[in-house]
Amino acid sequence: MLRRQILALPTLLATPAIAQERTINLYSARHYDSDKALWEAFTRQTNIRVRVVEANIDQLMERLRAEGANSPADVLVTVDIARLVRATELGIFEPIRNATLESRIPAHLRDPDGHWFGFTTRARVLMYDKARGLPAGLARYEDMAKPEFANMICARSSNHVYNVNLAASIIAADGVAATENWAKGVAANLARPPAGGDRDQIRAVLAGQGRIAVSNSYYLGLMAISERAEDRDLAARTGVLFPNQGDRGTHVNVSGAGLVKTAPNKEAARAFLEFLSTPEAQGQFAMGNMEFPAVTGAPVHPFLAGLGSFKQDPVDPRALASQVPEALRLMQRAGWR
Repeated sequence: MLRRQILALPTLLATPAIAQERTINLYSARHYDSDKALWEAFTRQTNIRVRVVEANIDQLMERLRAEGANSPADVLVTVDIARLVRATELGIFEPIRNATLESRIPAHLRDPDGHWFGFTTRARVLMYDKARGLPAGLARYEDMAKPEFANMICARSSNHVYNVNLAASIIAADGVAATENWAKGVAANLARPPAGGDRDQIRAVLAGQGRIAVSNSYYLGLMAISERAEDRDLAARTGVLFPNQGDRGTHVNVSGAGLVKTAPNKEAARAFLEFLSTPEAQGQFAMGNMEFPAVTGAPVHPFLAGLGSFKQDPVDPRALASQVPEALRLMQRAGWR
């Protein structure tokens, strides 16, 4: 009996098996339920299963370093240009030339050598109470430092990536010295010590603690579609200014992804990156998480569309990322804690 089983074994191994399940392994620093629906949509279209590891970007990059050539990761997804550039500098991404992605994603929202591609943006805007109106003379980020806006500004900590990147974009436009003076002016104009996240700044302004909230657009969008009636009411009361429309444009925070250099499933990973630039995926990002799609003409949530179209700052991603360390230092020197 044993001999027959052994002889039969090669036959079993040689028998064509049911097609092995195709998968990609996604390391994601995004933590949104709407993203899960997006990964499921990709699977329905392609029969490629998405296995996800979620953690913050520092943990994911350390994991990739530790795993080395044996890493199962195919795609790394994160928020923020500086982090995408950092991953590039660490050699995590493999550059790809892809005509579909290059035609759909604007140049300032992707790496020029194809290491990563941006798929959504959040605008760093200035918000105010519609009932009180936009303070006169406010049109640019640089205006926030003017003495007439003393005790008006509500902003989170300077060391948060959103504010650091904003300062880096101002360095790219105005230089280090001018940006440090700007940061000193903003710190002097704060209505209260920095505390909480972006939504807390919006709530503070609507509670009369200041006049100007510095926030990413998607936080207001999420309040607008919240299950809490109070949040929806606050969102309806909030006005939005897209700064610097008369010159370089409004700074945007970018969420993007790239092909991991050691990816074991590269063909499937490339298909996944292309999928993220499709109208369906771009619409899911926009409708599910209140982000602006990277692809021109992709659907935008009606609430965000109601804020009006705006010009984005097309700062070179590498130039912005190179200024991040100095941006953090100068903001700390300026007393913006």
